[in-house]
Amino acid sequence: MQLGFVSAIFPEFSLEQVLSFARDAGFASVELMCWPPGKAERRYAGVTHLDATDLSAGAIKATHDLVAKYGVAISGVGYYPNALSPNLEEAETAQAHIRRVIDLAAALGVGRMNTFVGRDHTKSIDDNWPRFLEVWRPILDHADAKGVKVGIENCPMSFGKDEWPGGKNLAVSPAVWRRMFADIPSPNFGLNFDPSHFVLQHMDYIAPLAEFKGRIFHAHAKDVRIDRAKLDQLGVFAYPNSWHSPKLPGQGDVRWGAFLGALADAGYDGHLAVEVEDRAFEGSLQARKDSLVISRRYLEQFVVGQRGGVGSGS
Repeated sequence: MQLGFVSAIFPEFSLEQVLSFARDAGFASVELMCWPPGKAERRYAGVTHLDATDLSAGAIKATHDLVAKYGVAISGVGYYPNALSPNLEEAETAQAHIRRVIDLAAALGVGRMNTFVGRDHTKSIDDNWPRFLEVWRPILDHADAKGVKVGIENCPMSFGKDEWPGGKNLAVSPAVWRRMFADIPSPNFGLNFDPSHFVLQHMDYIAPLAEFKGRIFHAHAKDVRIDRAKLDQLGVFAYPNSWHSPKLPGQGDVRWGAFLGALADAGYDGHLAVEVEDRAFEGSLQARKDSLVISRRYLEQFVVGQRGGVGSGS
């Protein structure tokens, strides 16, 4: 496995600054965010380190030149909207840009695009299913034609009032995954696996790895801490933001040795991207930089970074 990070933590950085930091901090790769240029309302959304609206030969060459200059790989290109939003304009914009990011992955030769399936959070999984098939079958046809693997992150996107009760992403459980892959059997349809989302849902994040080993295209390293005292007072049907906090790897409830050992047993040898959403490290740019170095040092117990030494980076 190669250790990297998700670039959304550096919205103020250029692509070159992201790659320069990754090299200096001892990371092997970066998952680069590819939102449409502009501002998004959600935390960590709206970040554009690669512009998928510009697939010109010059833009592609410039990216390749920077990757070669800093010796840091692109683990995948990421864009995480709600392609099944009940707001049709929002949904259609998301669907169109997902296709553009797939095109970007193909043009760069990266071959991996990460996203959400989406969901109308006011409807059940069954009631979402016909629209899911209508939207995603042609998207996967497009990915097949481009030779790009699409990794769906298993985040429920159900944290607060605006996402309640169903959340804004269907692909949250093994039962849903089996149904998804049966109905859309494309070999390019898979997962961007994040164990923290299973902790949030009180689910086993190790057992599914063996069953879905052929579908894990990318992985995120984010931790989560459940506040048991608040959970005991509020219950699991309260907004999850009331009783959980995203944390750096090693500072929450994920058992990283067991998880990464099982991931290796499943034959996964791809990229593991640290995803920082820990509010304790949001106070400054330096704190965000430090959060990635702390995460790298912890995870290098289990995964070798770019330089392989526990003291690499700064």
